[in-house]
Amino acid sequence: MTHPNILFIMSDQLIAALTGAYGHPVVQTPNLDRLAAEGIRFDSAYTAFPLCAPGRACLMTGRHASNIGAWDNGALLPADHPTFAHYLGNAGYDAVLTGKMHFVGPDQLHGFRRRLTTDIYSSDFDWVKPEWIGIKENQGRDYEETMDNRPAYNARGYTGEGVRIDAWHGALSYDEETHFRALEYLRARGNQPDPFLLCTSYHHPHEPFWPPREYWDLYENAQIDLPEFPANLDDTWSMMDRWLNSYHGTRRYDLRDPDGLYRLRRAYYGLVTYLDRKVGELLDTLDSTGLVDNTVVVLTSDHGDMLCEREMVQKRGFYEFSCRVPLLVRFPDRWQGGSSCATPVSLLDLLPTFCELAGAEASSPHDGESLLPIIEGNREDRIVIAQAHEAVGTPCIMARQGKYKYNYIHEYDAQLFDLESDPGEWHNLCGDPTHADIEERLRKSILDQFDPDSIASANLESLHRRWVIRQTMLQNDQSWCHFPQFDARRNATAQYLP
Repeated sequence: MTHPNILFIMSDQLIAALTGAYGHPVVQTPNLDRLAAEGIRFDSAYTAFPLCAPGRACLMTGRHASNIGAWDNGALLPADHPTFAHYLGNAGYDAVLTGKMHFVGPDQLHGFRRRLTTDIYSSDFDWVKPEWIGIKENQGRDYEETMDNRPAYNARGYTGEGVRIDAWHGALSYDEETHFRALEYLRARGNQPDPFLLCTSYHHPHEPFWPPREYWDLYENAQIDLPEFPANLDDTWSMMDRWLNSYHGTRRYDLRDPDGLYRLRRAYYGLVTYLDRKVGELLDTLDSTGLVDNTVVVLTSDHGDMLCEREMVQKRGFYEFSCRVPLLVRFPDRWQGGSSCATPVSLLDLLPTFCELAGAEASSPHDGESLLPIIEGNREDRIVIAQAHEAVGTPCIMARQGKYKYNYIHEYDAQLFDLESDPGEWHNLCGDPTHADIEERLRKSILDQFDPDSIASANLESLHRRWVIRQTMLQNDQSWCHFPQFDARRNATAQYLP
């Protein structure tokens, strides 16, 4: 085998811990389990930014968010940053995208030769919010006042009333279209001599939590884990947590109702299994088309979801439910199946990994490292970094090394957790003399690489610029969205291949 095909499967808001592949006893993911059994499971994989657009921009470019201006869901991905699709395309790969990638800006390909679907979200600056400017200008102070009257990106969907069954909706239609295009592409490949990179990116299990009846019924009377709410919960929140809770409007709704939590988790379990079935059909198609032996399969998610853990919703934070992601890699005839890797890794590592697999040189700077040598030797000394800038007052940066996670919140109290003894991240070790060395080491690892004041300034300047452009585009009825055309009467090969 020379340079293999790459099937890159992405989900949105998939919590690693709530999959069978990562040991959950109830959530049914037989196809993710199959990938884990036939490949490698990364047990400490992290997004570079726990939010859709910036997380994906970081993943595509292999760069930290502050190095490419990936500040929030309305941040432009500049066209002059090479992605793994550019590198692999230049190396002779047919680089194709079907589904969501949340590119913001006029470049809607970023190295892909073709997109087989639209994006589910607007590609314009529609996401840019004027209240973000106020939050950044006062560095998170008077946050509640700034956010008081905003239309909250709220927590209602995480209540029992936010769950609906058999309500066919746009997100399900989108995933069905994404999936159909991916299957058609694989079937059309035939004996094409050039290798391919197919990125298949689904919306689910992202909200709305409206599973089809079939998947809801799978979990009737299931033993579903519900979050714990200790009496001192408020005291465990960092300033970052308080900002995010205000942003999401968690206090407007009852997120502790056991019946509502059961419905929420049951719906989420169902959507995870819905996604898993799509993965299974992709794997089966590799088998039936004879592509399986020369195709590396990589599966991950852009971030997780708090799913009411700590009475928090959505993502944007550094707790494991939000920031840790599944990462499963199957490489036929090279890696022993059923193994796992404990070394912390980042989705920034995918770009150099794909380049090494493809024999392509990543000539521009990037911040990750190939997973291939990491797999072959556990790296306890490695430090993995993630950033978060949307809806928070100041730069927030996470550093994970070994069993420790350190959350830096500029000008506010930090957090340090021992994930082995405290997997729930309840006990902040900052200030504990016995952990002073690791606290200082991880803090230094962040401040040696990043200047928080410069990051804050650049973020605010970007928001001001984008707000002006957003208003102009609205007035002129302009859009950057991408709309591919297909004719079902034509042979798939003529439309899906170069």
